[in-house]
Amino acid sequence: MNTQKLRVLALVHRHLVPPDTIPEGTDLVSAPWRTEYDVISTLRALGHDVRPLGVHDDLGDIRRAAEEWKPHIAFNLLEGFDDVAVFDQNVVSHLELLKLPYTGCNPRGLLLARDKSLSKKLLAYHRIPVPDFDVFRIGRPVRRQTRLKFPLIVKSLTQEASIGISQASVVDSDEKLKERVAFIHHSIGTAAIVEQYVEGRELYVGVLGNQLLQSLPVWELFFTNMPADAKRIATDRVKWSVKYQQKYGIESGPAKDLADVDSERIQHICKRAYRALELSGLARIDLRLDASGQVWVIEANPNPQIAKGEDFAASAEKAGLGYETLLQRLLNLGLRWHPESVA
Repeated sequence: MNTQKLRVLALVHRHLVPPDTIPEGTDLVSAPWRTEYDVISTLRALGHDVRPLGVHDDLGDIRRAAEEWKPHIAFNLLEGFDDVAVFDQNVVSHLELLKLPYTGCNPRGLLLARDKSLSKKLLAYHRIPVPDFDVFRIGRPVRRQTRLKFPLIVKSLTQEASIGISQASVVDSDEKLKERVAFIHHSIGTAAIVEQYVEGRELYVGVLGNQLLQSLPVWELFFTNMPADAKRIATDRVKWSVKYQQKYGIESGPAKDLADVDSERIQHICKRAYRALELSGLARIDLRLDASGQVWVIEANPNPQIAKGEDFAASAEKAGLGYETLLQRLLNLGLRWHPESVA
């Protein structure tokens, strides 16, 4: 492990700057700034000089901090800018213009992965299996092409974290399809992507690296007590409601009953997807495994959640990378990344 002591500028959302001292009795697991606290406190424990910077809609704050404090690297924990998720790529581009190294994914990888339609086209070009799909833009009529067979799943084209996904997202008629597309347009405010629904297991694979990649162990989302007629999908409530998780026995962990050869095949597909989308730093690849053993790449999530004990960090731990080692690896990858090396 590189033990050089660094000046680290932690870029966090303005409303998620963690307190310097944690009040007694605070439930860290449910704290909105949990990830930020885990990262900043762990980096400090490693001996790094860490300054959190709350960012909202002013890139000048980053530029001034870079000029005045001269950090060695920015630890990027932003998931958007000015409340716009897809603007995260612009912040990283700004860091590159400042010649300030940063952790996580490069702007081109963020651009390609955030647009689920564009990413699927790229993956399909590289012969990586993806479900058939179509995109319905706001203000355009919803006409299903005959190649798209029910059931279908309707999602936001660009939003992450299961925003807008519920059991109603899986539709089995043209009427329900139109209703759900209209919901995405009006409630989420983005175009809708409609894709073939794949019945099967929900798998995740974390990938670390720039050129030399490491796939972490295959992780699975388990739906132990879900009603028989419910779809096993990562809805908004599945991801974020602790009460819902407890009620239906929803938990994640190492994938069960996967032969080594299947795990290696899945990890290899995820590395191919990572390279096809020109990702760097870290990402989580979301997949479905159907009853025939076919693996489908659903989407790639650059800069995934890295709170201590959550899926990415837990799978890294399973691979022998403790939380401190993981964060130090991310710093090292950021310091070694050069924008021109994506070509």
